[in-house]
Amino acid sequence: MSKQTTGLAETLADYIQSISLREPDILKQLREETVKLSMARMQISPEQGQLMALLVQLMGAKKTLEIGVFTGYSALAVALALPVDGKMIACEISEEYTAIAKDFWGRAGVSEKIDLRIAPALETLEKLIAEGKAGSFDLAFIDADKRNYENYYERVLTLLRPGGLILIDNVLWSGKVVDPTITDKQTQAIREFNQKLHQDSRISLSVVAIADGLTLALKR
Repeated sequence: MSKQTTGLAETLADYIQSISLREPDILKQLREETVKLSMARMQISPEQGQLMALLVQLMGAKKTLEIGVFTGYSALAVALALPVDGKMIACEISEEYTAIAKDFWGRAGVSEKIDLRIAPALETLEKLIAEGKAGSFDLAFIDADKRNYENYYERVLTLLRPGGLILIDNVLWSGKVVDPTITDKQTQAIREFNQKLHQDSRISLSVVAIADGLTLALKR
C-alpha cells in the first residue's frame, strides 16, 4: 500500500483526490479504522479502490477473486460495485484482520456477496481449479506475499475467463524496484515478476502509476 502515488508530490496527490475521489462513508470509516493499526501501510489508497470499482463496473464483472484481504477495504470497494447477484471469493490467512473486514462488510450490506476463505491462498486457488472453476472468474486482485506473486498469478490466470482482468498491487514497491542496491528477496521477486509479465503473450498489459503501482493484465 502507499498513502499516495509513488514519486508524486503530496500537493498534487491531494489535488487529484480533491477533484476525483468519491469515497463512500463506509469505506472512509474503514480506512480511518485501519490507520490505527501497526500494519496500516498494507491498506490500498482510496483512489486505487475507486479505480478498481470503476473497472468492475466497466467490465460488468459478476464473479471475482481477491488474494490478500487485510481489513477488507479493497474487497468492500469491489463488492459495493458488484451487481446484486455478484460474488467474490476472498483469500486470507488472518482471522484478526478479517474480523474488522467482516464487521464493515456487514455494515455495508455486502456480506452475502463475499465468500471469505481463511486458508493459504494457494490451497484455495488449487481447490477452485480442482472443482472445475477454471475460466469462470471475471476479475481478480492480487495483494498478498510478494514472493508468491508468480504462483498466485499462474493459478488466477487459469481461473480467469478470456477477457478477464487481473489487478496486481505493489509492483513499484515504493520505488525499490529501480534501485540496484536493494536486493532483498521481496524486492527481487517483484522485479522478476514484472519482467515475467512484460514477456507474457497470454495477456495484454498495462502498469498504472497509482499508489504503489498497479498492474492490469487482461487475459487473451
